[in-house]
Amino acid sequence: MTLAILPFLTFAASQVGTPGPANMVLLATGARFGLRRSLPFVAGVALGKQFIIWPLGFGLMAIQDNYPFVFTTLKWISVAYILYLAYRISGMRLSIHDTDDTPPGFFAGLIVHPLNPKAWAMITTGFTTFVNTASSPLLATTTIAIILLGLQIILRPLWAYVGQTIAASLAGKPAEKYLMWTLAGLTVASVIYALFGGGGAK
Repeated sequence: MTLAILPFLTFAASQVGTPGPANMVLLATGARFGLRRSLPFVAGVALGKQFIIWPLGFGLMAIQDNYPFVFTTLKWISVAYILYLAYRISGMRLSIHDTDDTPPGFFAGLIVHPLNPKAWAMITTGFTTFVNTASSPLLATTTIAIILLGLQIILRPLWAYVGQTIAASLAGKPAEKYLMWTLAGLTVASVIYALFGGGGAK
């Protein structure tokens, strides 16, 4: 057995399903544009994590020991991007019937996870904790990639749907702006936790 599948599945589901930068952005996007219009973005977010899994599985963590400054630079670029997303969320409003604005598309979704410190920390933990060091990198990486893709396909649309549901009840009401500010705050808080409370983004 190259991967402790059930423990990893439990760990991964808890990470993918709980609040974090990606889920806050999905929730806000679903609230602004509705689930149907957000689906290309949701699909991009779901697939984007593969851009982290495969490089890490084939030795990127070893390179980090030799070139730590590269990862430090990438980490702070990631933080800046997530903070920018939080700023955008804070100004969104919940009119899912507004057709003037264009929802973020598939390619915008693809870069969410590569620039998400929580995603890097989670996948690094997956490889270092649940994979046997003597295992085949290809088999272990493929297994992790399949498990995470399945969880992404199931759980990511739910966040957009929850956002759509919230929009139906709060759009145009005074509580609307406070909700968006809260979502933006949670996005920032999740980044801070990933960097300083959850072992840091690897």
